[in-house]
Amino acid sequence: MKSIREYWDLLSTYLRPQRLQVLGLVVILCVGIGLQLFTPRVLRDFIDLALSGGDYDLLVRTATVFFVMVLVTQVTATVATYMSERVAWTATNLLRVDLAAHCLRLDMSFHQKHSSGSLIERVEGDVDALSNFFSQFIVRVIANAVLIVGVLVMLFREDWRAGVGLSIFAGLAIYAMLRVRQIGVPRWLALRQKSAEAFGFLGETLHGTEDIRASGAVGYILVRFDEILRAWFPLRRKAMVAFSMIWTTTLLLFTFGTGFSFGLGYLLWSAGAITAGTVYLIFNYTEMMRQPIEQVRAQMEDLQRASASIERVRELFALKSNIQDGDRPLASQGALAVKFNNVMFSYGDEATALSGIDFHLEAGKVLGLLGRTGSGKSTMARLLLRLYDPSSGQILLGGVPTSAAKLADLTRRVGLVPQEVQVFGATVRENFTLFDPAIRDEKILAAIYEFELSSWFDSLPHGLDTELGPGGGLSAGQAQLLNFARVALRDPGLVILDEATSRLDLATEALIDRATARLLKGRTGIIIAHRLHTVQKADMIMILESGAIQEIGLRRELLANPASRFSALLKTGLEEMLA
Repeated sequence: MKSIREYWDLLSTYLRPQRLQVLGLVVILCVGIGLQLFTPRVLRDFIDLALSGGDYDLLVRTATVFFVMVLVTQVTATVATYMSERVAWTATNLLRVDLAAHCLRLDMSFHQKHSSGSLIERVEGDVDALSNFFSQFIVRVIANAVLIVGVLVMLFREDWRAGVGLSIFAGLAIYAMLRVRQIGVPRWLALRQKSAEAFGFLGETLHGTEDIRASGAVGYILVRFDEILRAWFPLRRKAMVAFSMIWTTTLLLFTFGTGFSFGLGYLLWSAGAITAGTVYLIFNYTEMMRQPIEQVRAQMEDLQRASASIERVRELFALKSNIQDGDRPLASQGALAVKFNNVMFSYGDEATALSGIDFHLEAGKVLGLLGRTGSGKSTMARLLLRLYDPSSGQILLGGVPTSAAKLADLTRRVGLVPQEVQVFGATVRENFTLFDPAIRDEKILAAIYEFELSSWFDSLPHGLDTELGPGGGLSAGQAQLLNFARVALRDPGLVILDEATSRLDLATEALIDRATARLLKGRTGIIIAHRLHTVQKADMIMILESGAIQEIGLRRELLANPASRFSALLKTGLEEMLA
């Protein structure tokens, strides 16, 4: 009952918006069932009329009626197939969107445990396996059940013995298939899980092709892939054996059913109880039951696959993010003050990434954040963006704890300029606005000129409507300026620059420095520095070491103190001191 309820919940959720189409599909199927039930009776009448030497014109009329009914039956079947596929495509797309949105809402601890490949398999592979479940399962199962009952009713009308015999046969056939189906569900579940692991490994491998080839690890990767494929095959074999058991069971049952119908028809005809046309009718109705029972069998096979996918989809939906939305708004405009109150953080069971971070950055001021790789600089940025919550302590933005703030406000009021820039396969407008239609073209054009991208923009053939491919044809500096403009268009109160100039040459870096000054004007800023001159205009300096604050203070005061760590960095060089 729990399984049936789960299936029904999923069906009702994603088919409800298409209830009119589903109702139309039901009507079409009912028309088709009626035609299938009465067409054999017309053919029975034709056979009996022909054998008895009936009127030629009546034979022609009966044959014409038969062909018209067959034609209409085929048309209704075609229309039903089209409508069911359309319903399935719409329903599965809605489910894909919901799954993708759910994955994006889950916190980063979830994404660290699940590769992008395995998530793609969940969102695409599992949902694709549910396509037939949405398009045909309930409607087809009900329609075929009605067809089977209709066939049995027609047989009882012809002769009660035929009705009883074939009723017993239909009951045994359906019972046998339902019993065999139970073998397959756990096997298909294991197969779907292994498929996700394989696609996850393949996705990670292709993403890291450059590093793999550079380090000479191609052979190792191929061995690992071979091991995954070898583990995959037995699971596939077991699932296909379960599929074959249902198919073989159906084949044997209908072999017996056909023999039974011929034997029964012969006995009744020999006794003079029925006509030759009725013998054909009994055989035809027996064969007609093959189709709905075959379709029920096919639906059971799809249900085996769907059961595994439904279980995995429900497991994914059941996961809750550790990051829950707050109810306190952040200031809609102006710079945001930043305050860390004894913040500690660790990634799961790993060593502490931040320990006892305690400082206050006034609104409109800029903090230069220095430290070795792994010292906790990027972790602080992730906490401010609330990709994670502190293990203990509290972070406040504009006096509001991040844990209590609305996530939508955090997304809008905290801007990040990362090292790597993602250029989407979309229009220039969409790349600047990140698909936010509320941002007007005038603001986009102003940002393009403010961040010195006008020469690149003027070369585009269709302006804001120009389609950009992967990479967008931008240089590294232009791509980073695009990132600056994106952040500026959101008008954040806090801007975090995560080593935004680490991969640029010195000439381009000067351009980025001007963009940085424009972006930080009137805003609070945190500059995670790779090169020392990047923080020369910062108001405060913080140096992290192993997740703890080694030194913090006003830049001018640290600069005036020859004993400070910052002064030593200026004398020796950031790269050498923090290597």
